[in-house]
Amino acid sequence: MSASVPEEGDGPGAVAARLTGRAVVTRRRLTGAVTEVALDGGSVVVKDAGGAAEARAEAAGMRWLGDAGSVRVPPVHGREGRWLVTGFVPEGRPSAEAAVRFGRELAGMHAAGAAAFGAPPPGGCAQAFIGRAPMRNAQGSNWADWYGTHRVLPYVRQAVDGGVVRAAEAAVFEQVCERMDELAGPAEEPARLHGDLWNGNVLWGADGQVWLIDPAAHGGHRETDLAMLQLFGCPFLAEVLAGYQDAAPLAPGRQQRVGLHQLFPLLVHTVLFGRGYADQALVTARRLLAAH
Repeated sequence: MSASVPEEGDGPGAVAARLTGRAVVTRRRLTGAVTEVALDGGSVVVKDAGGAAEARAEAAGMRWLGDAGSVRVPPVHGREGRWLVTGFVPEGRPSAEAAVRFGRELAGMHAAGAAAFGAPPPGGCAQAFIGRAPMRNAQGSNWADWYGTHRVLPYVRQAVDGGVVRAAEAAVFEQVCERMDELAGPAEEPARLHGDLWNGNVLWGADGQVWLIDPAAHGGHRETDLAMLQLFGCPFLAEVLAGYQDAAPLAPGRQQRVGLHQLFPLLVHTVLFGRGYADQALVTARRLLAAH
């Protein structure tokens, strides 16, 4: 039997032991903020979410997505201050079969719905986060108005204030928002979004299943999650989309709307990481205006 590993009271091992009631065997740092803690009886992941509000928002989002009973989400064992403790997923290799199944399951998660566009998960909060960027979950009933007001323009203003986007360039995004109704496509009901669905938050498990982690969950348009997968790359993306289409066909013209849905993550990355993403966001916005 492995001996337990003592740790001071505020470290990931000590937090995992308190929240699970099990002894720590080993610890392994996965990233700067994430530690795998092997406990007597199995492993967990302990994440430094950056603050108590971030941990609360992420825990609520994971539970909400898991409650849909579709895509797998690691169980939340608890949170303490800035720490979040969840189940550990042994990683495997992507496959076409798993990708098709993931597409179908993602459609099911979206179909579980939300109370409104911008609705936070139960137990979540209006002032949430996407990565390290603030994300306000103000609610709305019309997606086009809500998306422009709460998912595009706030990050344009932050980028201008931070000197990353020039005031004259901001006018391009403002024009997109003014034409949002014609760019948005057919009306949709609010979907239950992961909200930060880039490939790093998609785990291909050793069990042959796909698991989702690190959400910025809220009510939104289902095409936003799909557009983010496309923006940052995803193994077997064509198979994911095929599975999705099979389960819940998307409205005609989706490919022409991808750039619109990518403006949100591009602008968030502009605020967090700088000018390179600003240039990409501007190219995307200009293409949207030129195509319509």
